[in-house]
Amino acid sequence: MAAARTLAGQSVLVTGGTRGIGRAIGLRAARDGARVAVLGKTTEAHANLPGTIFDAAQEMTEAGGTGLPIECDIRFDDQAQASIDKVVGEFGGIDILVNNASAIFLSGTLETPMKRFDLMHQVNTRGTFLMSQLCLPHLTKSENPHILNLSPPADLDPGWFAPTLAYTMAKYGMSLCVLGLSREFARQGVAVNALWPKTGIATAAVGNLLGGEAALKRCRKPEIVADAAWNILTRNSRECTGQFFIDEDVLREAGVTDFDQYAVSPGSGLMPDFFLGEPDFKQLRQMLHG
Repeated sequence: MAAARTLAGQSVLVTGGTRGIGRAIGLRAARDGARVAVLGKTTEAHANLPGTIFDAAQEMTEAGGTGLPIECDIRFDDQAQASIDKVVGEFGGIDILVNNASAIFLSGTLETPMKRFDLMHQVNTRGTFLMSQLCLPHLTKSENPHILNLSPPADLDPGWFAPTLAYTMAKYGMSLCVLGLSREFARQGVAVNALWPKTGIATAAVGNLLGGEAALKRCRKPEIVADAAWNILTRNSRECTGQFFIDEDVLREAGVTDFDQYAVSPGSGLMPDFFLGEPDFKQLRQMLHG
């Protein structure tokens, strides 16, 4: 009889773990009894960004795991290294890295300040590369090491680049890390995969940037991504790498049939996420600019 799949006792590091998808993934792992390091910048709650790293870590401890709040801006090498040193010091190692932290600015080329361009590339592409680079020496010592990037399948259709070129480049940089690292570290048994939601997810970014409450009602809850992530992270790392997973597909394959449980407003039409299917330039422009 096969052993039950679980993250019990695993050391999990989640960037951008304060809220939204990162928090949900951390909570799902904590319910198994995982030790979860919550990396983020928010130490005091803001009006448009509720919750702090301390709140999230406490929730994970209350859920049955061990939450470790760590203030960290992954744009800076010294902060990233100090965070990893703290995780290893507290937990004894790192089994799982979830590269969830992401910056977003949805605009055309002429409307994109270079300050925003730099932020997205520093957090999304560079931050993912840096955190992976610093964690890999510890991951290679784990029995079932995983890196999971919250990034889309790489599709070079110009339709995905035209409306939001800077953001698309930054997110695809995370996806390219999956392609390279999965092959580079296959012999060491480190799984490197990507996960992306099929629909919009009810996060602060959607509420603040993509239509507020009306858009949120057309989204699913972050728990659908967390359940899909759990399904991936409990797999044998040597048998599951270099894949670009879609949350709904992962769960359907696992036997889930009730997706209304994840809907913010069951029965409402769901908003498709970026980078999946055929790009519709007019629809994207309307979504972004009204």
